Amino acid sequence: MERRRKRTAQGTPPLLIQTRRLLKQFGIRAKKGLAQHFLIDETVLHKVVSAAELRPSETVVEIGPGLGVLTKELTARAGRVIAVEVDAKLASILNDTFGSFPNVTIINADVLELQPSEILIQGGAGSPGEGYKVVANLPYYIASPVLRHFLEASAKPLRMVVMVQKEVGQNIVAKPGHMSLLSISVQLYGEPAIVAYVPARSFYPPPKVDSAILRIDVYQQPAAEVTDVGKFFEVVRAGFSAPRKQLRNALSQGLSLPPGSAAQLLEEASISPQRRAQTLSLDEWAVLYRVFAEHPAHSTETL
Repeated sequence: MERRRKRTAQGTPPLLIQTRRLLKQFGIRAKKGLAQHFLIDETVLHKVVSAAELRPSETVVEIGPGLGVLTKELTARAGRVIAVEVDAKLASILNDTFGSFPNVTIINADVLELQPSEILIQGGAGSPGEGYKVVANLPYYIASPVLRHFLEASAKPLRMVVMVQKEVGQNIVAKPGHMSLLSISVQLYGEPAIVAYVPARSFYPPPKVDSAILRIDVYQQPAAEVTDVGKFFEVVRAGFSAPRKQLRNALSQGLSLPPGSAAQLLEEASISPQRRAQTLSLDEWAVLYRVFAEHPAHSTETL
């Protein structure tokens, strides 16, 4: 029996042993409400860090550092690490763990309630214009809002390397024919790519689905010529409001237009009214937005 116990312990991943020990030591249980799943796979950890391609002079913002496993790796590679943790108890533990690290700042806050420029200032990173990167094992339920929060900010990151649900990652990198509102909203601002897929067993406790490491190289300027991003997405949201319908019907419904007007504007944009939203490329959406914006009589008051 004693030998069997030893063999089991030897076969247990070191990060899992460390995670269990820390959770027990501090009396912590993973909170389902915060979708807390701690990374216990060193191979995956190194893939995340490698994809970020950090330099000693760079600042990195980590979202949801948890017990600090990824944080520790980041501190060895980046000039400054700003970790934003919403869980007050975990934030306190992180402050104790990294209190002696001069290049680490722990912020106890909801990342969606702070502008990226505020995070950088609180973290002592200096001017937001100097650039930074985002690295995170994102809770599934806030993945999309967090991506938009940083990509749409005035102080955008140079690169984002985040762990997301596998299906969400596939959705984001989709090409015309399988596009969605989410893929458009990410690809307008950066080039996404899936670095690797991550099985559920790489986390403790394991989630019910697999994950993906997603890298987004952020553009200095949007990929399409859009003068009013808000109004551009009004058109895109309208198109995806009924994705199974033909575009003329979806846009008519989403923008409260007569079907004939929607069809006429689509034809002016050289887009067949019979197509569906998921088949349009980013450039085609930009052309369609410009046509709608140039014809206020056929469009809504907001356009």
